[in-house]
Amino acid sequence: MFGFGTPELLMIGGVLLVIFGPSKLPQLGASLGGAIKSFRKASEEEPKVINQVKADSSDKPAA
Repeated sequence: MFGFGTPELLMIGGVLLVIFGPSKLPQLGASLGGAIKSFRKASEEEPKVINQVKADSSDKPAA
């Protein structure tokens, strides 16, 4: 996982805990998860849109 081992992940978690506090961490995790989900959805939909635009432009007669 990107070269992160258990000690590195624990240190990152500890720093986040100190910075944001225990009450904000679930909210931060939910926001991060939603952003990743949205990014994946957008990256899967992008090729479909590009192919549709190419098909639409080839149907039009040249001016």
